[in-house]
Amino acid sequence: MSRHALLVVAHPRSDSLTAQLAEQARVRLLADGFGVDVLDLHAEGFDPRTEPADEPDWADREKEYSPEVRAHMRRVEAADTIVVVFPLWWFGLPAVLKGWIDRVWNHGFAYGRSVPRLRGKRMLWLTLVSYEERQFVELGWDEVVGRLLRAGISEFCGIEDARVHFVYDSLKVGAGALKEADAALDAFGK
Repeated sequence: MSRHALLVVAHPRSDSLTAQLAEQARVRLLADGFGVDVLDLHAEGFDPRTEPADEPDWADREKEYSPEVRAHMRRVEAADTIVVVFPLWWFGLPAVLKGWIDRVWNHGFAYGRSVPRLRGKRMLWLTLVSYEERQFVELGWDEVVGRLLRAGISEFCGIEDARVHFVYDSLKVGAGALKEADAALDAFGK
């Protein structure tokens, strides 16, 4: 049985360091024997706004969401491994990624069931941070952001094997970021 990864990219520029890290991750995943579905949220024109069709219905976990959201849900379900590559903006997810989580990782799909549909998947959050590691850690942002991503999203949705890897000093690190992506994927692969 082949392994399948969903590689989610959240950056508006295709020439960004985020895009370069995502490409590095794609190449590594392919080399590690994964089939890779690249979901570039900006390139695909994903709309992060939640309209009534995709608003959670707490009384109906079987709600049928919009066709766009159901297509994204199928992509998430098809993956054994989910790798999300994004810049940390205002100590959180870029709007397009937050909207993707809000609309796609919805009640009845990603949470709200006694046996989560996403249980058994693995997840790596690979995020670029402009701070140097020392300062980011001293301020406690590594704990805050790491907990939000790992516990607040992944574990809440049944993904127990979730990791967060920060690529620090992203405005200056340049090609060193590609080594960071490799190190994160090496550690994740073990």
